Amino acid sequence: MTGPASPITDRVRQILGNYESDNPGTKASLARLLLHGRLGGSGRMVILPVDQGFEHGPARSFAANPPAYDPHYHFQLAIDAGLSAYAAPLGMLEAGADSFAGQIPTILKVNSANSLARDKQGASQAMTGNVADALRLGCSAIGFTIYPGSDSAYGMFEDLRDLAAEAKACGLAVVVWSYPRGGDLSTKGETALDVIAYGAHMAALLGAHIIKVKLPTGELEQEAARKIYEKHLIPLGTLRDRVAHVVQSCFHGRRIVIFSGGAATVDEAALYDDIRAIRDGGGFGSIIGRNTFQRPRDKALAMLDTIIRIYQGQA
Repeated sequence: MTGPASPITDRVRQILGNYESDNPGTKASLARLLLHGRLGGSGRMVILPVDQGFEHGPARSFAANPPAYDPHYHFQLAIDAGLSAYAAPLGMLEAGADSFAGQIPTILKVNSANSLARDKQGASQAMTGNVADALRLGCSAIGFTIYPGSDSAYGMFEDLRDLAAEAKACGLAVVVWSYPRGGDLSTKGETALDVIAYGAHMAALLGAHIIKVKLPTGELEQEAARKIYEKHLIPLGTLRDRVAHVVQSCFHGRRIVIFSGGAATVDEAALYDDIRAIRDGGGFGSIIGRNTFQRPRDKALAMLDTIIRIYQGQA
């Protein structure tokens, strides 16, 4: 068990100070995320997201580790690992809301997509939760996905702006999954450095407190951007360089940027190298789901322990 939250630290005070327009309730919610778990007070965080059942279906998400079909499994995994928070859609949080009340900060994912949908160029998500649900369930934040590049992106931006304003007025923090896709973006372009940085910057401009993006590759998708990257010699040769640029793109580090863990991998050494690059590039942490809950519980806990120790500078 993780025990009580860490006392507020100078680093957390510094981070909270970057959110100059927010009310005390919203800052308290953000502080709860930053102070909870084994990384509490460090300015780093590791979050468990379990929205893959909506995105990919139950078997693709949980058959590799059948206990994970049970929503309680994920609450307990996040608690026992000493994580910063647990994020999930409405039904998953409702299924454990009473049993785990107050034991770990939660983030309600308020929009969702599914892999059965056909419109790839106009990719979008449906609203599947709201601010009232988040308050009823005792959440610290709402989570919302945008798809920069999609033909439906403008509607998603408008929905997020309205939800973010409502959440902040109610004292909740706002976490934005910024995943460029759709439109004319190539598959490689979805994780190209210029596109990831652009999408992260959009999330910051839309009022996100915490921005979640995929790890950027060294590709450059936009020809107009390529000229600028080359002219100004923006470093992109290492993952550490690329992480640093994405953080720089979010108001020069004034917004929390965390990076996704991606699909489950057997190459744990490579995953840990990615975590070190996030740490050394100034990233604020990881949001890692399938790489943990698709493993047996003991192996998932061991992996999360190593990730936390990397962020603590101990591995």
